[in-house]
Amino acid sequence: MKLGIFSGLLLAGAVVAVAGCNKAGTADNSAAAASDSNSAESAAPSSDPVRSAHQASIVTADAEGAMTTLRKGSNGWTCMPDSPATPGPDPMCFDSNAAKWVEAWVGHKPPSADAVGLMYMLGGGTDASNTDPYATKPTADNDWVKTGPHIMVVGSKEILAGMPSGAKPDTSVPYVMWEGTPYAHLMVPVGDAS
Repeated sequence: MKLGIFSGLLLAGAVVAVAGCNKAGTADNSAAAASDSNSAESAAPSSDPVRSAHQASIVTADAEGAMTTLRKGSNGWTCMPDSPATPGPDPMCFDSNAAKWVEAWVGHKPPSADAVGLMYMLGGGTDASNTDPYATKPTADNDWVKTGPHIMVVGSKEILAGMPSGAKPDTSVPYVMWEGTPYAHLMVPVGDAS
């Protein structure tokens, strides 16, 4: 099964998740909440105790972007099981610097130049434009790409230097997504999407 990268709406949901994480009420321990937590945790490596998804906050978004905190975490990471605005499953986990980067992107503001962040999508995700940070669906000219399990490094222009980029990248190797925008970031594949 081929999986792709996050769409703009997923990132919007992630920002709302971070902003609403401490404001939203805690959900009960229903079977749905447990399922969402397990799905969200699949985005991060389970073997890394520092970034363990079992210690991350878990949030969900509804179709209007309203957030529910399923579990408050203890390690500064936030995980989402899915965005209802995307066509397929796209669990993701991100650190606090990546959350700030996402918030800047969604707000059409410049991201901080000194806040390097990391995002995990080890379960893959849905498709996105490689050139338009605000595309919500494929068109003839927005260079939609498909990518499998990956991590993203955001907030560092230095790490992008010399990396492959362009409208139609080879997604089997690290490459720059959204080149030429303030939201350019490094996409790093970490496994086979088949």
